[in-house]
Amino acid sequence: MTDPMRATSTGDGPAGDGAGGSRAAAGLHAVVVGGGVAGLVAARELARGGSRVLLLEAADRLGGEVGRHTVAGIDLDSGAESFATRGGTVAAYLDELGLADDIVLPDGRGAWVHQADGEAFPLPRTGLLGIPGDLSAPDVVRVIGPDAAAEAARLDRQPPEVGADEVAVGPFVRARMGDAVLDRLVTPIVGGVHSRHPDDLPLDRVSPGLRTALLREGSLAAAVLSLRALAPAGSAVAGLRGGNARLVDALVADLDRLGVEIRLGADVTALDGASVTVDGERIVADAVVLAVGDGAGRALAGRASSAEGLITLVTLVVREPALDAGPRGTGVLVAPGALDVRAKAVTHATVKWPWLAELAGGRHVLRLSYDSPVVERTTPDAELRAVAVADASVLLGVRIDPEAVDGWARVAWDAPLAPVPEEACTASVIPLAGVHRIGGAVAGRGLAAVIAQARATAAALLAPEGSVPAIR
Repeated sequence: MTDPMRATSTGDGPAGDGAGGSRAAAGLHAVVVGGGVAGLVAARELARGGSRVLLLEAADRLGGEVGRHTVAGIDLDSGAESFATRGGTVAAYLDELGLADDIVLPDGRGAWVHQADGEAFPLPRTGLLGIPGDLSAPDVVRVIGPDAAAEAARLDRQPPEVGADEVAVGPFVRARMGDAVLDRLVTPIVGGVHSRHPDDLPLDRVSPGLRTALLREGSLAAAVLSLRALAPAGSAVAGLRGGNARLVDALVADLDRLGVEIRLGADVTALDGASVTVDGERIVADAVVLAVGDGAGRALAGRASSAEGLITLVTLVVREPALDAGPRGTGVLVAPGALDVRAKAVTHATVKWPWLAELAGGRHVLRLSYDSPVVERTTPDAELRAVAVADASVLLGVRIDPEAVDGWARVAWDAPLAPVPEEACTASVIPLAGVHRIGGAVAGRGLAAVIAQARATAAALLAPEGSVPAIR
């Protein structure tokens, strides 16, 4: 059976579900550059609105950071394996695609944190981005220590205006709760989820409403508890039975049904709001949507790319009965300064996802993540495999015999660039005339943000003439 993420679809003319009165009904021709989730969602929305859509992807497959690979005979996610449940954005979209019945929640045992001194503790239960909602809770005190907990409580008794004007997560938490909370709780979680240090992450992007809640409640701990109380019951993340790659399968199938033309291996060398040049051919368009990473956007704009390194994921499939009990829950995040491991996190995927445990048949799937320069593209496979086995042993507290590894794989992703300034979040990050930017570089990381922004951009392009000044 052909993998739909690798199939090239061709279609004839406008298709879709009708959009009476829209610009698309008059024959809007849209070109979407980039076949990650953002590009797929935008192409689907435009086609459903009646547009003729051409989707161009430089790689030989679709999906971007959402994909699959086979390790030791098991089909696994090669990238993102969960999504945030906040706001219900992803769940609602999966429902539209007919996948709602396959949404699953992770095992409730939760994750641990491995500290710089080599100690490991379960993560506290009442946090938000790792920020504690109760500084006196035993699970918080156990991680940061009684002195640090007392100091954090003292700082959080300051007037609520203290730290409220900080832009980034790191200075905000440091001002309200001190270094220990930031280093031992917040940084491991933010690094594992957003692949950035809290000092480089805009607070309002990753936790909208927290600043307002601080001013309203009078303390950061109370603000965290208030936001958690407002959130719907259940896990903060969810996944798909069979893997997140099924989202891409469903999107590609819909694009085929809607008649979207897809070109893989498409080398785009220039674009603006009126045309795209691909493989030497200039294609005139009514709307151009750029759904590629910031580095590619810089290259298309004729600027030097400023890559900031790699994130390398190593997947191990192992036979080790001592892991059956899930000794460190669903995985372990690593605090800065740890010298006994090189990984920044490990996910015990067969504990986190019961459906995967059934599929693995008694084996364990472990996913470790590494930043550069700890691991680079040039790191030899044999070295990386040995490091991953040793790190998994330390982080999970169980010695894993290298001979018990049935299979392994490495996947490298470009690390995210510096976050977009708040004033530029609704505009193009790279000044390409008339081009509409979507994707993680402008929406923020995570499927919820990417899907919402891609849909909003498509809706704006389909609006009546005159409502979108950038379109000619």
